[in-house]
Amino acid sequence: MTGGRHSAHPAPIVVAIDGPAGSGKSSVSRAAARVLGFGYQDTGAAYRALAWNALERGVDTHHATSVIESLETFEYSIGTDPDDYVVRVGKADVTHEIRDPRVSSVVSDVARIPEVRAWLVELFRGVIAGTTLPGIITEGRDITTVVAPEGDVRILLTATEEARMARRSAEISGQSAEVTAQQLSSRDAKDSKVVDFMNAADGVTTVDSTHLDFEQTVNAVVELVRTVGIETT
Repeated sequence: MTGGRHSAHPAPIVVAIDGPAGSGKSSVSRAAARVLGFGYQDTGAAYRALAWNALERGVDTHHATSVIESLETFEYSIGTDPDDYVVRVGKADVTHEIRDPRVSSVVSDVARIPEVRAWLVELFRGVIAGTTLPGIITEGRDITTVVAPEGDVRILLTATEEARMARRSAEISGQSAEVTAQQLSSRDAKDSKVVDFMNAADGVTTVDSTHLDFEQTVNAVVELVRTVGIETT
């Protein structure tokens, strides 16, 4: 079976991946999930979707209480099939809208709120528990330590700041490299006040992609999952 899980052990392999902005967490995790036949969960999408929802409803993202209250009407769902990835708030498909710069500029405001993080952690764990595939890769900022600290495979995917800025700049069209770099540094600085995503916790394996291309990085993650997955059976 994919990932080395035998039929006598039907529980799915849980893969947790952390890393800073621009490290390639989302694209690498999604591609690795496709190779392994696993599900894929992008936790950052939930924070972005909540930020999008707040902006649409006129919620002040700097006002923690207002953001917390907005959770009561936040109907969020995400597709975990790497080939059918979709993010919805209610019936609205916001897969692309949540990547808008206006959302990126306020996502850290909602992500820094402890009550929001706690609420979403339970949502993420529910998605992991509900997978019917051989495994699921969940990626984000505090996945290896908070969301899935008992995950079968825990990875910190990182790269130098220069490499991350170059990659993020290549992903965003119509925006200068200087603005992209400033946004990435600002995002890291804000989020680092909430969670340590730059250093691997005990039991977490670091994959440094600074000198790896995309395919090599995906292969590194896949091989690590296969090796550790076999050891956990």
